[in-house]
Amino acid sequence: MFIQTESTPNPATLKFLPGQTVLEMGTADFPSAEAASASPLAQRIFANSGVTGVFLGNDFVTVTKAEEVEWDHIKPSILGAIMEHYQSGQPVMEGGRGDAGHAEHSGEDSEIVNQIKELLDTRVRPAVAQDGGDITFHGFDRGIVYLHMQGACAGCPSSTLTLKMGIENLLRHYIPEVTEVRPVAA
Repeated sequence: MFIQTESTPNPATLKFLPGQTVLEMGTADFPSAEAASASPLAQRIFANSGVTGVFLGNDFVTVTKAEEVEWDHIKPSILGAIMEHYQSGQPVMEGGRGDAGHAEHSGEDSEIVNQIKELLDTRVRPAVAQDGGDITFHGFDRGIVYLHMQGACAGCPSSTLTLKMGIENLLRHYIPEVTEVRPVAA
């Protein structure tokens, strides 16, 4: 098994590409070792000291490290943990699938929210997945769109620029009711 690695815009995060499907559907975000109980793969990765987050996508695993740890010191053991997991035959997730992503929304704004989700799914999420992250809809209130950033996007130095200059401009262009985009914490 050959696992490729790619850097992300977030220097604390590295993207690992195992060359096979990681999650059939959705994504899974584990911001701590305690949160990883549903994923044998994430548990193996968290067994490496210095790992502070694991994010699973369709064909990638994004790992976030502690600031004081160097990639040169933990990257080999993370590669080993991923390889060991796939050789074990265990599932990536207990129950098989990740979170589909967007929060539910109903009410008089539901048509606008559906347009927001459609733009996120077709224009935004594929681009941020290439950087090892995901952005999901969290809410819409009085013209403000609330988005949840995961994986490499969470804590990325350029995430504010991505939100304001990229996503906010895109949504405002196509949906005049949108006035602002804000991040939300998990």
